[in-house]
Amino acid sequence: MTGLGWIAAIIVGALAGWIAEKIMKADHGLLTNIILGIVGALLLNWILLAVVGSTLGGWIGQLIIGIIGACILIWGYRMIRGRG
Repeated sequence: MTGLGWIAAIIVGALAGWIAEKIMKADHGLLTNIILGIVGALLLNWILLAVVGSTLGGWIGQLIIGIIGACILIWGYRMIRGRG
């Protein structure tokens, strides 16, 4: 997560994962939410840097990136598992 330390990344990742869980009507635990939020943010940051050349910074920007990225991961998982 661009511009955030480890503790902030865990907090923002947990919040992003939890919000994505509610949006996608999924049921995950705290650790899964943290992982989804952080990995989702890393994935979407990488995509944005490759396509646009920049990403959103700060807590709010990374929260938004994490939510969208986690929703993409949940959606992708559902597509692979056939529950889409």
